[in-house]
Amino acid sequence: MTAAAVGLSHSPLIGKNDPAPGVLARVDQAVGTARDFIRDFDPELVVLYAPDHYNGFFYKEMPPFCLATEAHAVGDFGSAAGPLSVDTDAAKALAQGVLDRGVDLTVSARMTVDHGFAQPLEVLFGGIDRVPVVPVFVNGVATPLGPVSRIRALGTAVGEAAAELDKRVLFLASGGLSHDPPVPVLEGAPPRVADALIEGHPPTPEQRAKGEERVIRSGREYAAGSADMIPINPGWDNRLLDHLEKGELTEFDSWTVEGMAQEGGGSAHEVRTWIAAYASLAAASGAYEMTSRFYEAIPAWIAGFAVTTAKGR
Repeated sequence: MTAAAVGLSHSPLIGKNDPAPGVLARVDQAVGTARDFIRDFDPELVVLYAPDHYNGFFYKEMPPFCLATEAHAVGDFGSAAGPLSVDTDAAKALAQGVLDRGVDLTVSARMTVDHGFAQPLEVLFGGIDRVPVVPVFVNGVATPLGPVSRIRALGTAVGEAAAELDKRVLFLASGGLSHDPPVPVLEGAPPRVADALIEGHPPTPEQRAKGEERVIRSGREYAAGSADMIPINPGWDNRLLDHLEKGELTEFDSWTVEGMAQEGGGSAHEVRTWIAAYASLAAASGAYEMTSRFYEAIPAWIAGFAVTTAKGR
């Protein structure tokens, strides 16, 4: 079994509220490097760690993480809608392998995912149905949130189980680094909003369009310096990337839920997907080398934006 990893930030504002051409060119170059890396690695299976933004998971049942044996995308923010090419046999084997290793994993036989899953598959593979995938949801916005050590434990268990598949496996992380977009919270929400966050009522097309326009407008206000959001934190983002590059994954065990939110914003917990993916690579390979690393703070996308590639030694 050979393993590799790619980390890719996502943003619903890509293509809708873009930064200066020079920034876009640097992002495109980094993404092109990741595409070339993936083409050369030629994965037989992609284990995709990604969050949700109240499109598939709600407070009625909110697991800290969940593996899918079947999944479809809702098509929010212009991302593709429809089924993902889930490798059901591999998903079931990984799920059993994780449970056998003492990690309490939730399994979904019909997971709903949003742009957090769809965007990396579209950007890196050209579509959501182009590569066999095992989707793994990692909660990054709905409190209460558990310790980061459990996410590392999940990634380690998945990596160990993947090593038994005898496949070329790519562990793919999807998530912004520091960012504080206008995501609704349950605490103190008006009754109508609270009910939607709990029950998960599918929005009407008009409601979805209104919500997406609100996010786009917030991105423009943030880029103009007039929005009240926690700033992007390049120092914190690069500390995260430094630990990942050096394989210092146990350092994350001391990161607290409150500290991560204070330093990186309300949605900074999406970095849990990166920690899981690199823990999987370390467990599957024993050691790894980060072969490329890109980072830029992009206010127009409300994100500390990063792209990394790594291969097992």
